[in-house]
Amino acid sequence: QVQLVESGGGLVQPGGSLRLSCAASGRIFSIYGMGWYRQAPGKQRTLVATITNGGATNYADSVKGRFTISRDNAKVYLQMNSLKPEDTAIYVCNAELTGGTSLTIMRNYWGQGTQVTVSS
Repeated sequence: QVQLVESGGGLVQPGGSLRLSCAASGRIFSIYGMGWYRQAPGKQRTLVATITNGGATNYADSVKGRFTISRDNAKVYLQMNSLKPEDTAIYVCNAELTGGTSLTIMRNYWGQGTQVTVSS
């Protein structure tokens, strides 16, 4: 079994910063990539940032220059600076890995999400 647990969300004023953390645990064989997605009310879930096992990163255009993703083994972080009200959403951690019930089939796992609210 594999689970992802996020933390670090909260209420912050525009221009402020937050650091999100996500820890993957359980029966993990190999992690190929991790990332963050977000979903605001009435909107579809969208990619925020991803990082591969080799360290390559990818960011949504809306967060480039403001957010930084990093990874340490089975943990992934998202440093969010210069936050805007438009960043308000539930942020969900994602991991692409082999593990759980199969050590050979690569699957995506998702956390429960953490609320980020940017408001004055």
